[in-house]
Amino acid sequence: MVENPNKLDLELWLDQDIIPRQNILKAKFWEILAEVGNSVDSEKLTQIHSSSRGAKLSKGNDLKGFPYQVLDLIRDFDLKVGLNIRVLNWFGHGLFLFVLLGKNHPKAPFEELTDHLWAFDQSLTPWEYPETLLKSASTSTPTANLLKKSTFYQWHKPIQISGEITDIKSEILDELNKLIFLLS
Repeated sequence: MVENPNKLDLELWLDQDIIPRQNILKAKFWEILAEVGNSVDSEKLTQIHSSSRGAKLSKGNDLKGFPYQVLDLIRDFDLKVGLNIRVLNWFGHGLFLFVLLGKNHPKAPFEELTDHLWAFDQSLTPWEYPETLLKSASTSTPTANLLKKSTFYQWHKPIQISGEITDIKSEILDELNKLIFLLS
């Protein structure tokens, strides 16, 4: 669709269905992420990383023009020794699981992550999702040299979901439990 910069899309402006539909969808995903966060065993997270601070939900309205929601587990973002597990629900783009490991973290299962179809992120900071996901700044076959040069280790994996709420929750938990097992 070619936009005329001097003309407003008044049909969209007057569409009273679009915003409520989006708000309902955001609320449902928020509930799913909250249930997922409450379903993860906090003792397992502490066993993986003793500095675990539990789960936290957050949201924003503009990641490259699209709303997003984030579920963080463990929440230690130190690029040297930290560990964080993040579920990113990026509207218009998909649902993704990220694991951020500090450069010196003892539980960095590189080979296992590669074997389980995780991609190693090559962005300069861990939070460059548009670069990582849209510009393919990642690789499924990181070299030893790439890992050595990186100042932190972040991996991601898309989560394929279906349309049923219970299925979505199960699909997210399934991927989270696989990751927690790899980190244990």
